[in-house]
Amino acid sequence: MADKSGVRPGGRSARIQAAVHHAVHQLQQRRGELTVPAIAACAGVTPSTIYRRWGDLAQLLSDVALEQVRPDGEPRDTGSYREDLRAWLEQYIDEIATDPGRAIVRDILACPTPGNAGKCAEFTRQQLDIIRDRALARGEPVVDSDTLIDAVVAPLLYRLLFSITPLSAGHALVLLDRTLASCPEAGGPAFY
Repeated sequence: MADKSGVRPGGRSARIQAAVHHAVHQLQQRRGELTVPAIAACAGVTPSTIYRRWGDLAQLLSDVALEQVRPDGEPRDTGSYREDLRAWLEQYIDEIATDPGRAIVRDILACPTPGNAGKCAEFTRQQLDIIRDRALARGEPVVDSDTLIDAVVAPLLYRLLFSITPLSAGHALVLLDRTLASCPEAGGPAFY
């Protein structure tokens, strides 16, 4: 089945998507049963509508979670590359280190196809690219976004998913400072 979850439909399709997403949110808030029939009844659609559009419950929950992690706008501009990254990272930790944040990450990863996880990664890269591009326009040295993802974001997500040690902004900032200090392109020492 083709992954249609990233399509931003218009008209009737948009109304169905909004109703189904709203139904999922309502049932989650009420801690109601999250089954396709329960969601369909709450949304006022047939279960076949959900199966046709999303394929299965895991894909639907992943789609709803993806909408929750989609950035609302550009990262805060503090006027400094390092401070922009720190502000973005603190907000990122605030969002994913909560029980609802962990549930969102788990829902995205529970989808049998990797499409939504890839979209989530792209959201992160886009945010980091915006910060990098602003810094370049100011003439500041920067680190490429993939380096930041590999050295900062990936270890945080690993800890979020597999560690009993809670995530902290302090640990995230240590990873960020270590990465910036070790990269010659950001003014840190060169490794030979």
